[in-house]
Amino acid sequence: MRILTRSDVVHACSAACKVAIGLWLFAAEPVQAAERAIERSVEVAGTLDQAWAAWTTREGIVSFFAPDAKIEARVGGAFQIYIDPGAPPGSKGADDMRFMALQPKKMIAFDWNAPPHLAEARAQRTFVVVRFEPLGEQTTRVTLHHSGWGEGGQWDAAFAYFERAWGGVLGNLKKRFETGPQDWQPWLAQLQKMREQRAAAASAPAASAPPK
Repeated sequence: MRILTRSDVVHACSAACKVAIGLWLFAAEPVQAAERAIERSVEVAGTLDQAWAAWTTREGIVSFFAPDAKIEARVGGAFQIYIDPGAPPGSKGADDMRFMALQPKKMIAFDWNAPPHLAEARAQRTFVVVRFEPLGEQTTRVTLHHSGWGEGGQWDAAFAYFERAWGGVLGNLKKRFETGPQDWQPWLAQLQKMREQRAAAASAPAASAPPK
């Protein structure tokens, strides 16, 4: 049996101290928060082919997402969603967006921007991934993940906006398979009425200043 010397004890203690110090330093390191993202999921009463077509054709997009669109289902192709087709170019919605990736019947990815009233955030881009999972012959799960958010400025407002908006989009997708395509006529009529009101207000003569 080997008898431990004083140097052996000192060495062992030193090694143990190093481990303890290392663990303490690791615990003291600030834990970096996970990048914030929006994730939504919905089960629709449609086949995988139908759910895929809803996101990758103009007819599909118009059936639940927006009144008009330009869709070219290929990498680099247009994924332009026109929430207000009558607005000037650049203000219709997601005017200049594009597909970034497609895995047929499994996943699409596209870049995205903020709405026109958040001009600072709109000048940047975020990223959306939509995945498709068949749950049966007539049921498909669609999961949306939206990331790439900045910090400061209008980013918090943009994040809050899409937390609400994506729930509405997927809700419309679900309804599309339950009750039929979205009827956009009331929405378009409302937009037209707003434009006419703004035009009338802009053309009205300014009220004369009251006499002193």
